[in-house]
Amino acid sequence: MSQLPNEPIENYGLSHKDRKRTLFSRIGVVGCGKDGSIIATIAASRGMEVVFLEPTEEGISNAYSRIEKKLDARVMNWGLTNSEKKAILSRIRGTVNYSDFVGCDFVIETIRYDDNTGIRSIDRRKEVFKKLEGVLNPEAIIASNVSTIVVTELSNELEHPERCVGVHFLTNVPDSHVLEIVRGLYTSENTFEKVCRFAELINYDFISVSESVGLVSLRMFLIMLNEACSIVMEGISTVADVDKVLTVGFGHRQGVFRTADQLGIEKIVPLMENLFNEYGNIKYKASPLLLRLYRAKHYGIRNAKGFYQYDENGKIIQ
Repeated sequence: MSQLPNEPIENYGLSHKDRKRTLFSRIGVVGCGKDGSIIATIAASRGMEVVFLEPTEEGISNAYSRIEKKLDARVMNWGLTNSEKKAILSRIRGTVNYSDFVGCDFVIETIRYDDNTGIRSIDRRKEVFKKLEGVLNPEAIIASNVSTIVVTELSNELEHPERCVGVHFLTNVPDSHVLEIVRGLYTSENTFEKVCRFAELINYDFISVSESVGLVSLRMFLIMLNEACSIVMEGISTVADVDKVLTVGFGHRQGVFRTADQLGIEKIVPLMENLFNEYGNIKYKASPLLLRLYRAKHYGIRNAKGFYQYDENGKIIQ
């Protein structure tokens, strides 16, 4: 009997030893609250390794619970198997140290809104950018999930501002697979093209947006919300019926008031104030109905009261 060949098993592709690393095989997320957990889940679902940062171990645990809850909902609705869920979770890792972002191709800052003011601190976000620059290689992309803050302001003190960019995920609209990509004053064409490639890898459509407060999505949404509030205040229609016109008549996935409750009234009012301060146009001044809810702390799904009332599962109480 002839002797069996004895060859290294690595030659047959069963080891990572000689495997070439691809762009966006490892990404980072700073802040894994509502927005961050959605972004992390999207990327991990597309086969990317994700490292997210939270300041405490408790924050990491809460983030895992948040992500698992989203995946469980997909399993319950036959959109995912338990094996796929486990594979996605295995690609997500939490950390409290910025040094664990070493080797990431792309890191997205998405720190939480302040519960009292409804805004995200510019100074805190600039500090995040500086810390990331200290651990990432010069080719790695640093992004912020922006809406009313311009990315140039966040990157203007960095050594490599050309690799900084703004992105905006519409996380408050289910299955909204579109990404707004925002070039700052210093953003290079190479950086922009790479982020376009990232959007394609996660199966998102994307649009290029010139740096501006509110971008396309928020400017359109907030004006529509103000007008819808006026219709209700004038007694022309009800909250539910205005949303019905949008969902049934115009094919929206959900109405403007339902979306506002998901975004959070505590965020919407400061966002509108930012737009008014930037553009000086009365159309961005928050409706008295919005201000009434804001002052009453009826923020939406977060505390079960907003334009609608909600049960403990976030379902509208009819």
